[in-house]
Order: sequence, then C-alpha cells, then structure tokens
Amino acid sequence: MKRPVVVATLCTGLVTALWPIPSSYESGNEVLWIDGHVQVDYKLNSQADNSFSNSASEQIINSAVERTFLTIFDQNFVPWKFNPRNSNYEPDESNRQYVKSITLQQNTPEPTNGTRPASTIDESYTLSMPASGEVVITANSSIGLSYGLTTFSQLFFQHSDGGAYTKLAPVTIKDAPKFTHRGLNMDTSRNFFSVMDILRTLDAMAFTKMNRFHWHITDAQSWPLEVPALPELSTAGAYAPGLTYTPDEVAAIMQYGNSLGIETAIEIDMPGHTSSIWFSHPELITSFNTQPYDTNCAEPPCGSLKLNSSAVYSFLDKMFDDLFPRISKYSSYFHSGGDEVNVNAYLLDDTVKSNDTAILQPLMQTFIDHVHGKIRNNGLTPIVWEEMLLEWNLTMGNDVLVNCWLSDESVAQTVAKGHRAIVGNYNNWYLDCGQGQWLDFSPNVSASFYPYADYCSPRKNWRLVYALDPLTGIPENSTHLVAGGEVHLWAEQIDPVNFDKQAWPRAAAAAEVLWSGAKDASGQNRSQIEASPRLSEFRERLVARGVGAEPIQMPFCTQNGTQCYV
Repeated sequence: MKRPVVVATLCTGLVTALWPIPSSYESGNEVLWIDGHVQVDYKLNSQADNSFSNSASEQIINSAVERTFLTIFDQNFVPWKFNPRNSNYEPDESNRQYVKSITLQQNTPEPTNGTRPASTIDESYTLSMPASGEVVITANSSIGLSYGLTTFSQLFFQHSDGGAYTKLAPVTIKDAPKFTHRGLNMDTSRNFFSVMDILRTLDAMAFTKMNRFHWHITDAQSWPLEVPALPELSTAGAYAPGLTYTPDEVAAIMQYGNSLGIETAIEIDMPGHTSSIWFSHPELITSFNTQPYDTNCAEPPCGSLKLNSSAVYSFLDKMFDDLFPRISKYSSYFHSGGDEVNVNAYLLDDTVKSNDTAILQPLMQTFIDHVHGKIRNNGLTPIVWEEMLLEWNLTMGNDVLVNCWLSDESVAQTVAKGHRAIVGNYNNWYLDCGQGQWLDFSPNVSASFYPYADYCSPRKNWRLVYALDPLTGIPENSTHLVAGGEVHLWAEQIDPVNFDKQAWPRAAAAAEVLWSGAKDASGQNRSQIEASPRLSEFRERLVARGVGAEPIQMPFCTQNGTQCYV
C-alpha cells in the first residue's frame, strides 16, 4: 500500500535537501531508482522532438540532459554524513522500482538572439515525479527545463553498492526565481585563471541556478584580453606570454555559459583601474605608478585614462569596434566600470591639470556618454559601478544597470534615481575579504597597521552571506528596480589554487537568496538551522563535481540533528 504524500517541512533532513530551495515543494517517502537507459523525450508545444538539432534551445536541452546524467551516475555521492552513525539508511535493493521516463515539456517557443539566451526569458518550471516513475518537467523555456533537470538531479544519491536512488517519491515542485540577475564576479586581472578554471566556475554557478557571469577581465595590474586590432595591449600588458585570453577562448567561454543559461558581462573598468594600458600606450594614461599611491588611486599601480584626450577616444573606438561585434553574439551586457576614480590623478593629466570636480564632472559625463553610446550601438546594455551615479552624479539612460557595492543605502539611492540596481554589499558579498593585508609595511609604520586586517575584514562566512536581503530599505513600489545581485571575488589574494575554496559554497548561499528570496513563506528571514544541512549536502555535490568547496560543518553535526544548534 502506498504511503501518504507529506509536505516537506523545515527540519526533515534529506526531504528538503535541495539548493536553492524551490518556491513550492511536496515529497513523499517512496523509493525510486534510476538507470542510464531511461527514455528522455523533449516536447515543444506538445510535439515530440528527439532529434536535438542545432537550435540554441535544443543545444541547451541536450547539454542539460548530459549534465543531469553525469551528475546522477558519475558525480554523485553516498550520503553517510547526513544519516545517523551506523544507521541502515540505504534502501533495500530487492524489487527495485525505476524511473520509467523523463518528459521535458516546453510550452512556448522562446525568442532567440542568435546564440545567446534572451535576457528576460521565463526561468520558471514545474517538476512531477510520481511513485510510478513517469517524470514530467514543464517550462516555458529551455532554460526553465534545464533548471528543472538540475533540481531533479539533486533528488538522487549514490548507493554504496552501486546505482542511484531517491527516497522522496512522489515529488511535486513549482519553482521560479525571485530575481532576474543572479551573478558571480570573477577577477582575472590581478591573478590569471585558465579557461578550465572559468568553465568549472560556470558549471558550479549553473548548479546553483546563477545566470550572470561578471567577468572583470582587465584592471591596473594586467591586461590579459587579446584584442586583434590592438595586439600590443596584451603583448605588453599581460603578466607573461600565454597568460592571455584569445578571441576564440573568450567566445568559447561565453558560448559555454549560454549553454548553461548564463550570460557573461565582460568588464573593462575605466577610466580608473587602467594602468595596464600604460605598458603599450603610455600617452593615454595619467598618474602612472605615482607614489605614494594612496593619494592618486585605490591600490598600486595608479593610472587612469586621460579625461579630455582625443587619442583616448580614438583608442576606445578602435578597441570597441573589434570587441563588441564579437561578444554581442553571446551577451546582452557590457560593463564599463567606473569605480574608485581618484580626482587627484587628473592633476597630472596634461589634458585637464585639475582635481576640481566642477571641471572634471562634465568631462566624465562626456566620457560616459561616448562609451555607453558605443555599447548601445552594438546592441548591448551598459553596466556601471555605483560611483558614476551616486558620486559623480552623471546622467545616464534608465537602461543602465548599476553595480552597488558600498552599502544597502546605495541600492536605495540607485532605485530612487530610477535605475535598476545589482546588489553586492561588500560587508556581505565580497568573498575575498578577511585574508589580511596583501601590502607590505615598513618597520616605522608597521605597528599602526597591526594586526594587518584588510579593509573589508572580517571574512564573510556563509551565514553573513545568507543574511543579506537585497530588498532592505527598498520601498514596495520600487522593488522591481532591484534586478538582483552578485558575489564578488577580487583576486589580490585569490588564484587557481584557492579560488574554489573562497567561492564555494558561500556563493551558493547568495544564490539561494537570489533565487528563493531572503524571506521564507511566512515572511521571516530564512533559518540557518534549516539551511545548514542543505548547504552541507550541496557542498558534497559540488565536491563530487570536482569543485574544491570548503565544508560547512563536521560530520558529527550533520549526523546528529540538533546537537550543534545554539
């Protein structure tokens, strides 16, 4: 006789072990097994199509099916950490009942923009897995179907004797994201990351249903981006030969992200943070490597694009005319930077020779108008850091997204000016913080910097990440202007060796806030007690996928329910 279906509650262990938590979720306690021969049918408008042709939608579906099977059968784990010690938690292997079929039902065709996903696509989905084993995932887009498959893969565990099973059938899920922008910012200028490092990061992002990759590709320290029209930029500006990204590699990364439902927003930060241009074009840069650096820039080496130079505009036009047509095939966005511009740099700018904001502000307005005009002319949407809006008081089109990093108040001020905001308060979502100073201090000043904490200490533990509500202080009639948010990993002290540990699973904590919301169904802040075992389990899934994510708790806590609660 079938047991009754139960609604998943907050403290039912593996019953709710999905990340991010769905909008609506019901499950039972029947066992279903799955094997690699299960039939998968893709239906568009109720018409079966198993050909998986080369259309963008079907590429996304094909990629999602392959990842789902890889996750369930090759990158799974035995969940001993999440069951009482020495318990007989695994299901009986006799009389196995199997998942019989997986039907992927896409209700409506979706608009396409070449090879890139539509930025406003419907990401919702429903998932039904009856105890009889006929699984149906329904969505209005291929991305929605891929998210449904991601959730489906998290229902299954590896058996210690082989095979994969779930003890949660029947399952009914209705799910949709709270925010449209769910991102991660990766800095590849201060330290170089290989293509494989970036692809692994995109995979992990997709597993959390993140959909925006903010690629901070250049900065003061190095210029790893190859621009064929200006080959000297990377030849002189990269740290070393080979530590660059070719046009083909950039396209491959962006296209791979698209197959996961992730759009890449490349950032070339400007007019500050451009010192690496000096190595090939010193005539374009003011205040290069001035000392002491802190009077002219945020960190060494100083250097900003000159603000009233026709040569700078000619340079930017040549670069953009090469870059934008290539990246616009894969993304709707380009990030023009604009943070931490120090007015003192322009005292040494022979085209300005002033640090007076009354003189500089109109020049900055002209600069941004020109850059954003080029961005829009190539079918892209501009993104800027908040200083351009809130400190420089620039007038920008309402299409411009604003990266807010300094405070919750910055978000409120941004939406009050009618702009969409991307939340990323450094007090919560800067995942590089808490490593201590990377600068060296001479003996005569060393004591004043003891114990050498960095500017954004302490380290942002997952609970602090999880506690940020993107809608804090936002009036009800303006919440639609909060596009979402992103976590940031600046790379002064992060390289390929420790990136995974710094990013995961803390980035996943932000991903749940952005997908599921910071509040539960009753309007309360989401419970750490309920989230902790789910995030611990999700960490195991990341590790099984080859991601070096750090642990949340020791097995004693995950095996013993409330014993680690305070």
